[in-house]
Amino acid sequence: MPTGTENYGKGESLPDFYDPSYYINRELSWIYFNQRVLEEALDPEAHPLLERVKFISIFSSNLDEYFMIRVAGIEDQFEAGIQDRTIDGHSPSEQLEKIRTMVLQQLSQRNKCFYHDLVPALQHEGIEFLRVSELSATKQKALSHHFRKEIYPVLTPLAFDTGHPFPFMSNLSLNLAIELEDEDGRTLKFARVKVPSILPRLLQLNEIKGMDDDDGVIRLIWLEDLIENNLAQLFPKMRITKAHLFRLIRDADIEIEEDEAGDLLKTIEKGIRSRRYGKVVRLDITPAMPLSVRKLLMKNLGVAERNVYEIDGALGFGSLIDLLKIERPELKDEPFVPNSPIDEQFDTDIFSAIKARDQLLYHPYDSFQPIVELINQAALDPDVLSIKQTLYRVGSNSPIVKALMKAAEAGKQVAVLVELKARFDEGNNIIWARALEDVGAHVAYGLPGLKTHAKLTLIVRREQQKLKRYLHLGTGNYNPATGKLYTDYSLFTTNEQLCNDVAELFNALTGYSKHTEYRKLLVSPINTRKRIIEMIEREVELNRKEKKGRIIMKMNSLVDTKTIRALYSASGEGVKIDLIIRGICCLKPGIPGVSEHIRVISVIGRFLEHSRAYYFHNGGKEELYLGSADMMPRNLDDRVETLFPVLDKDIIRAVKSDLDLIMSDNVKAWEMNADGVYSKINNESPKVNSQVLFLTRSTQKNFMTQ
Repeated sequence: MPTGTENYGKGESLPDFYDPSYYINRELSWIYFNQRVLEEALDPEAHPLLERVKFISIFSSNLDEYFMIRVAGIEDQFEAGIQDRTIDGHSPSEQLEKIRTMVLQQLSQRNKCFYHDLVPALQHEGIEFLRVSELSATKQKALSHHFRKEIYPVLTPLAFDTGHPFPFMSNLSLNLAIELEDEDGRTLKFARVKVPSILPRLLQLNEIKGMDDDDGVIRLIWLEDLIENNLAQLFPKMRITKAHLFRLIRDADIEIEEDEAGDLLKTIEKGIRSRRYGKVVRLDITPAMPLSVRKLLMKNLGVAERNVYEIDGALGFGSLIDLLKIERPELKDEPFVPNSPIDEQFDTDIFSAIKARDQLLYHPYDSFQPIVELINQAALDPDVLSIKQTLYRVGSNSPIVKALMKAAEAGKQVAVLVELKARFDEGNNIIWARALEDVGAHVAYGLPGLKTHAKLTLIVRREQQKLKRYLHLGTGNYNPATGKLYTDYSLFTTNEQLCNDVAELFNALTGYSKHTEYRKLLVSPINTRKRIIEMIEREVELNRKEKKGRIIMKMNSLVDTKTIRALYSASGEGVKIDLIIRGICCLKPGIPGVSEHIRVISVIGRFLEHSRAYYFHNGGKEELYLGSADMMPRNLDDRVETLFPVLDKDIIRAVKSDLDLIMSDNVKAWEMNADGVYSKINNESPKVNSQVLFLTRSTQKNFMTQ
């Protein structure tokens, strides 16, 4: 494949694009990303108070998943004695060491923010965190009664001694390690009590009988604190010496040999259950835990010192997301009503809207409801003959799946590709797959060895004695809940070439078609990387003639080294490149002679930036692709992904305008420096918060149509 660097720098020697110093470690880049998430909580001006708490929760949940998947994989390499180095020159042991150092620093920042900043601020607003020991004797008695009635029946104390094996502890479980003595005070014993995840982690005292002071103050205690203060009820006639909180995280990646899996549905179900038994990759303890208990846990859980994290205070901050349930709207983001451009113009007749012209929605600023309405109308319309759709993450209460079930029950041909391997959503997807099969829908689970991540819907409708096809192509999941939180594009079209491509792709997904030539779609693992690199190289050639080479790419992550090298080559030829990358970015901008024409920014704000957009100036004949694929090896080689061209020039201009606005953000944007470190963009006024401006634009559209 050509490199696009044959005339690099007018005869200058080519840089060595394999030089490790030109790359950022993938795992450390993710930690930089999660730091940017944490910064949203650290900044007192960034968000309303409860939203700052939300970012503490998101940061913590992100970190849990990172250890379950990414750190677990590096641990496997380390324990297997693998010393292979990454493209940036790190061995597994070096990665683990740097991860630990950075994570410990972040956890310290998080706890300082929560206990020294957010907790006092919440108290000032009438939301208090209390310990049981701080309550009056009367209230402690009322709490003890509540414990006996509502919590005690759920608890199972487990002893550990010569007659009792070390108890199994599931992934993400929060536990109390309890030291006890016999009545005679001579025999030391050990027991474990799990803090049950089926109960609320944070208890509101004003909701417990006998605890409401009727003063409007919301008082909270941690469930584990209540359990610890009532352990005597679990261990009568024993003296409790001390209880120590700990939490563990296990390897949760499911490995499947699909060639050997006769029934993928049952194999995935078995894999979900096996997550409980994966090796422990992180053990969180409190600093007060004595060395004897620490060593007992380490020995029986099979963890090394590098896997032990001392964390002061509560463990498992992901549960703080529950604070958003508190009815204090002045402490949250202002609610907004999304724009509904299709409804406004076509009075909910979505087929007429799509037939009139290509329609583009930008969620969450534009409502997600037209997608739900499309499937609902198709299910009820007697002229609709068939619906084909891919489902990756749909959520636990999916109106789209319910509409597909209605369509199947009405006798329409319904074919659904349900991706059972959508990590941490496998359980939901299994339930929906069975429900669809029960009503007669054709359910497929994709191609062996490949996750299907593309977002596609194809509807066939009879109109005036002819068949008409309607497409929805998206960058995000068919999930109304995330449609309110993630920025994503939805394109509706009847373009024949795109319809043919999608029809052939569905045939490949559900049947034995080996189709590899697509007219308009870019399809992974067939041609996405190849075509993206070809378009980068085309920009180089055009730039040599006109000096107007221009590339803008917006994605979640940039990891693929072949794509990075193509971008480095283009930068060396003077092509101006802007990269809007929310998460991982292994490319370093601003390196003289290598990437000095590349700018990298990351926007972290109220909404999760999830849309993917690839823009090429193309000598004035602009090309724009949207879709589900990031530039990562997994998206390019191991998944069925699609990038679809935007063919309407007005829509291209609209998306280009969106990208320009994001690139001008100087409130929520971070810019990467040449050393890979990010700095908050803080230009002089006017201040530009792109997400706020998109919201304002949506609100103004709604106002103008009222």
